Amino acid sequence: MKRFLPIALALMSSAPIALAEPTHRVFVTNEKDNTVSVINGQTNKVETTVEIGKQPRGIGIARDGSEVYVAVSAENAIAVLDPKSLKVLRKFKSGPDPEAFAVHPNGHLYISNEDDAKASVFDPKTGQLIAEIPVGLEPEGVAVSPDGRQVIVTSESTNMLHVIAVAENKVVANILVGARPRAAVFTQDGKTAYATSEISGEVKRVDMEGHKILNKVALGDDKIKPKDVLLSKDEGTLYVAGGRANQVIVLDAKTLAIKTRIPVGERVWGLAMSRDGQKLYSTNGVSNTVSVIDTAKNAVVETIPVGKGPWGVVIDD
Repeated sequence: MKRFLPIALALMSSAPIALAEPTHRVFVTNEKDNTVSVINGQTNKVETTVEIGKQPRGIGIARDGSEVYVAVSAENAIAVLDPKSLKVLRKFKSGPDPEAFAVHPNGHLYISNEDDAKASVFDPKTGQLIAEIPVGLEPEGVAVSPDGRQVIVTSESTNMLHVIAVAENKVVANILVGARPRAAVFTQDGKTAYATSEISGEVKRVDMEGHKILNKVALGDDKIKPKDVLLSKDEGTLYVAGGRANQVIVLDAKTLAIKTRIPVGERVWGLAMSRDGQKLYSTNGVSNTVSVIDTAKNAVVETIPVGKGPWGVVIDD
């Protein structure tokens, strides 16, 4: 079945865009062996492993599903992978130490350049640099609002969420949060965002119109160093990768009350959710595995061995 662009994204172009036939593959970056593991999302078996470049971390997929993008941090580049043939199509320079990025509805990549205290914007089709935006020290996570109007970049050492207005490609607000913010995610209407803070072990719910923290929660003991964060499809539940706590923490998205904790592998880092919301994948960087979580049961139903140091994950479905 062909996929079609969600309404919020389709409104940004002159006509609805038919997307490529999905491969139903799950792509996982393995930062310690310079590869991408390719998992069959229907069988949960590794199909193959692709040599991608030095220290792959962040990963994303083009808005039409035609290309997978991988930040190869030690090469200061983005590698472009064909999700069907699994061939590396090209690489382009992306500024120093690209660690994480997000794909904008217009197709551009918003990239955090950790060593340069800036975010850069690239057209991945041409490799053209569109803009460079100064942000705080050690920028890390990147999130784009579904309507494409705002981008969040987290800065680990400045302890801020930097809010970028896409029309001007400039920072319009700086929101002080807990120590070492790592990742962020928007609600579908773009009015609210959630962000994790690794050192303080917290999750914040943020008003993205007033640019202020609405509420926050500490996730537990000192072992919990949260990284990635995702919303359920109905936006009622929040999933947080608990880092060294070796668990995915499940929260009520409004109150931030903890619903349950799901044991996974060691040093859980990246998260990705299937299009239907029924499966959640976590990368476990010390176990060298990916956990497959049934979101109805809040339980791991499969553990998949992958490469060394799995970091990021994206699903082509």
